[in-house]
Amino acid sequence: MATQPELEHTNKAFGYAARDSFGVLSPFNFSRRETGEKDVAFKVLYCGICHSDLHMVKNEWGMSTYPLVPGHEIAGIVTEVGSKVDKFKVGDRVGVGCLVDSCRTCQNCEENLENYCPRSTLTYGAKHSDGTITHGGYSDSMVADEHFVIRIPDSLPLEAAAPLLCAGITVYSPLRYFELDKPGLHVGIVGLGGLGHMAVKYAKAFGANVTVISTSPNKEKEAIEHLGADSFLISRDQDKLQAAVGTLDGIIDTVSANHPIVPLIGLLKSHGKLVMVGAPEKPFELQVFPLLQGRKLIAGSAIGGLKETQEMIDFSAKHNIKPEIEVIPVDYINTAMERLHKADVKYRFVIDIGNTLKPSS
Repeated sequence: MATQPELEHTNKAFGYAARDSFGVLSPFNFSRRETGEKDVAFKVLYCGICHSDLHMVKNEWGMSTYPLVPGHEIAGIVTEVGSKVDKFKVGDRVGVGCLVDSCRTCQNCEENLENYCPRSTLTYGAKHSDGTITHGGYSDSMVADEHFVIRIPDSLPLEAAAPLLCAGITVYSPLRYFELDKPGLHVGIVGLGGLGHMAVKYAKAFGANVTVISTSPNKEKEAIEHLGADSFLISRDQDKLQAAVGTLDGIIDTVSANHPIVPLIGLLKSHGKLVMVGAPEKPFELQVFPLLQGRKLIAGSAIGGLKETQEMIDFSAKHNIKPEIEVIPVDYINTAMERLHKADVKYRFVIDIGNTLKPSS
């Protein structure tokens, strides 16, 4: 059985945790480690709700450890720094995303790709190097090694910055790595949810011509008039899909539900790239022939390293790119989870931790 942090650490903390796979979140007293010499401690003010939080509280990926405090889109104000911290000071605006540690020595870590380190430590629900289980941002405080802390520019509101630490970097990174960040390229975005709407914003900021691909006709007006997409395709409209064959340089697929990808491959130009960032539970059926016709590529991408995450935050602040959010009080969490399951949010819930999370007596 995993060692429980509340039995090991002395700094009291308070948050909301799931106790079992029913996934109901309720008040939870636990503890954080003392601020080590390279650590940054901060008061959590906002935490985004990611779809992976929903999977984790219900143990849908079979890897959850209870009690589980979710949250990896965390933003707040520094309260204490360790004696050897040189990047941050008390009062700084900071955030923590999906990772709180990695081995620091493998090739991925040396290349600023901590997200692909085989020994990386997730922000919650993972075993830390001291044997305790990490707890996330649905809580009043956070402590992490300064290497895994992101500086948030003053021009970016903390509640808007929080979702960027997962949803933002998850789509920013593949647009950059697969060179879909060049002006004039034709880029498709599959799905218009928490990830998809950010992909549209970044692709437009890079100067791309953006096509949103969705199963929902009622999202067309939103995609074009509000988010600035150039065109909209209904993925079930065979005539429209046929007319768009061979028109896209690349596609970012943000959908986690099972869906056909062969029609998407057909939309690509020769040498086009279909990049998966969603994580469907069931394997795809993949026909190779459509890939051969045009030397097309299917790839995957997961979040980003710490250097690129800071780059993304700075880029967002410079270009005034913010997620569309619905700020909620902490006691609305379970309702928010139900709504998220039904895709009833535009486009990201953010918990107002600072104003609504009050420690139990």
